[in-house]
Amino acid sequence: MRKLTGRELAAAIKTQTTAEVDAGPQPRLAVVVATDDEASLWYVRSIAKAAAGVGIAADLVDLGPGARAEQVRETLARLSSDTGVHGVMLQTPLPAGLSAQKLAAAIDPRKDVDGANPLSLGRLAAGLPAFVPATAAAVMALLDHYGVELAGRRAVVVGRSTVVGKPLAHLLLDRHATVTVSHSRTRDLAAVTSAAEVLVVAAGRAGLIGAGHVAPGAVVIDVGTNPTGDGGLAGDVDFDAVAGVAGALTPVPGGVGPVTTALLLRHTARAANLP
Repeated sequence: MRKLTGRELAAAIKTQTTAEVDAGPQPRLAVVVATDDEASLWYVRSIAKAAAGVGIAADLVDLGPGARAEQVRETLARLSSDTGVHGVMLQTPLPAGLSAQKLAAAIDPRKDVDGANPLSLGRLAAGLPAFVPATAAAVMALLDHYGVELAGRRAVVVGRSTVVGKPLAHLLLDRHATVTVSHSRTRDLAAVTSAAEVLVVAAGRAGLIGAGHVAPGAVVIDVGTNPTGDGGLAGDVDFDAVAGVAGALTPVPGGVGPVTTALLLRHTARAANLP
């Protein structure tokens, strides 16, 4: 079984991004947060640290877990109109009753570096230029890095979020894969996933995918990042069980995550250089 780690690829992307930053104006990324979820705040801090490493300024705009929808919307709109800010990102989760999809519509698509605005997603579906959600882009980057052929192959995506599942399905279709999207209402999930030559799991349920869900020799990409009781992270795939069946598998942590952060920074650098 081949272990598909993302750290080497992430380092290469960051090196390229540093060169782009050095050649132009310093990019600035603003991350809007309205939660006290520690895992989310840890991720935001890791983005800021990585941004500093490539010369990008990163601002955390913390509205607190009691933020109202209009407050979040106005903040996103203000940052979008600020000429000193090049990338705007809305971190989830949000307070109960707030819709990330609706609020992200306030982000200028030219600054929508995580592809959350419905306009960005629509352009992606239509095959038009747009910033792709960084996690979905990271999956594709990893597949390319390891030379995984997609044209004509059966690909199954578990999860239908606008962050990963739906945009990833479009990206795989654009690469001529035959794509099935499965989810929590899918009947006999194992029958669907075990038909995949390329299986991407982004369901947000630790250990959802076991050996019986995977075809021998399949390429399995685990997007899950589920907090564990000891402060670590667990994927949606039972790594030890699936490692005995799959031909290739990403670890959690150290697989998709580092590439996601690196691509978010690349998007920010490129947003700063848009005419």
